[in-house]
Amino acid sequence: MQSLLAKQIRGIILSLFLLGAYSPAMSQMLADEDLMQISDTVVYENLSTPYTTTLTFFHNLQEDNFKPEIAAKTLRDFGGTDKQAARQIVKLKQIFDGKGVFVDVDAVPNTADFVDTTHNYQSKYYYDKGRLPQIFLDKQGGDWKFSRYTLSQIDAMHKETYPFGTDRLLNLLPKIGQQVYLGLHLWQLVGIFILVMFVVVAHKLFTFIIDRGLFYVSQRVGYKHVAEKYLLPVARVISIYFIVLWVDIFIRVLQLPIEIVTWLVVLLNAIKPLIITIVFYKLADLLSAYFERKAERTESNLDDQLVPLVRKTLKAFVIVIGSLFILKDGLQVDIWPFLTGLSIGGLAFALAAQDTIKNFFGSVMIFIDKPFQVGDWITSGDVDGIVEEVGFRSTRVRTFRNSLMYIPNGRIADATVDNHGLRQYRRFYSTITITYDTPPELINVFVEGLREIVENHPKTRKDYYNVYFNDMSSFSLDIMFYVFFEVPTWGDELQARHELLIQILKLAKELGVNFAFPTQTLHMETFPEKEGLSPIYPDHSEGYRRKLDEFIKKQKGN
Repeated sequence: MQSLLAKQIRGIILSLFLLGAYSPAMSQMLADEDLMQISDTVVYENLSTPYTTTLTFFHNLQEDNFKPEIAAKTLRDFGGTDKQAARQIVKLKQIFDGKGVFVDVDAVPNTADFVDTTHNYQSKYYYDKGRLPQIFLDKQGGDWKFSRYTLSQIDAMHKETYPFGTDRLLNLLPKIGQQVYLGLHLWQLVGIFILVMFVVVAHKLFTFIIDRGLFYVSQRVGYKHVAEKYLLPVARVISIYFIVLWVDIFIRVLQLPIEIVTWLVVLLNAIKPLIITIVFYKLADLLSAYFERKAERTESNLDDQLVPLVRKTLKAFVIVIGSLFILKDGLQVDIWPFLTGLSIGGLAFALAAQDTIKNFFGSVMIFIDKPFQVGDWITSGDVDGIVEEVGFRSTRVRTFRNSLMYIPNGRIADATVDNHGLRQYRRFYSTITITYDTPPELINVFVEGLREIVENHPKTRKDYYNVYFNDMSSFSLDIMFYVFFEVPTWGDELQARHELLIQILKLAKELGVNFAFPTQTLHMETFPEKEGLSPIYPDHSEGYRRKLDEFIKKQKGN
């Protein structure tokens, strides 16, 4: 009997639609040909299935067929008067419209004994479990009605949907005028105009207050540059976020067609996490600037190299998290299957990219342990050069041939690295060779002068050095010259060597010491009329000592 009645009603609906009874200003699409627009002469009341209850609810609250007292019969166990029930059912309809929940009635099950096997709901039907979990139908005594729990939540949900007293505008704005222009009522067009004007004025006002206020405060505390470069762009984006929040609240009051509201709600819900993502993306630059200032105060150059990597990592993290929130809150996409698939895909990716992951963790260990920093001279296997850059995957080393080597960080983390740049002292070992005809007294004075040179040089280690006459080779007398320089770089070491060697040459010239080199000497008997080639030294050391004292006085005077 009920199915026959339903077929007759559908036939009447289809006939009315073909005769032009359809109005484009309805707020909820009812279904295909049988749910377009029911004439007010047809009273439809059927609570036998979720489908018929939904049809009774929306049909009797249409603009051209407004019968809230009939629609209120879909509420279970309402204890108030008929007028109170009518107000509650209208509020429930406004919650659907304000939330932008589009109910496709044709998709509602038309079975009296419906069971949701997907979620194992017995005798319950939810319209939108994600956005409206409080609203559902349940079956008792053969009728499908909105549950007692739904009834108890209507006032709270309505206040949440229309906060800050905007629910009063639902009755105030329609008094402006009900004339229809471009498919919308006059009060709706006026409301749209007021909303647009509010957005423009609010944006100008927020921008003015933030620019002037933040600029004044930052100038007073001494952070004018930081405010102009980092804080002002963030503050302007935040002002746009507040405007979007107000638009999201007031757009519901206009009671626009549900097709429009649905898309507007989706758009606004997607814009809000998008703006928050942009804010945190810009704050990553501010945080990186703070880290840069901290890194400048440290002696390590590796911190300076780490800051750009941290900035890129933070921005990538913000983009990923922001995208997930946009998908979940804005586009109503269930991200849990995506995350589950991502974890499985991540395992497969990890197996396929073992070397890349190894290099990444190698770079992490380099940044934690700091075995070297940018500018250090390192040696590791066949790698020998100056570190120029430390990346997430590889380290760039400039060799002394001026070529560029890229070494995977995983390899460096497992290898033995000789960091010449971390030396406190740089060793300099040389053998000073003098001729065999140098008298012992002069050798002693010369060695003493070498030690004075080491003591007087500002960059030599004074507590440990060795300068001794320690060998007699085939063509020379050898003086070991073993010293250490306290300098930070190789260039400073070369400069110190240069200065030290120059002083040695000056001392040898002052004392008359000759340096030896590989030679062959043919010894012949000396002729009376000709002097020998060997120099003639005094037979006492007072002259050598006097010359050394004069040399030291000259060096100290310089």
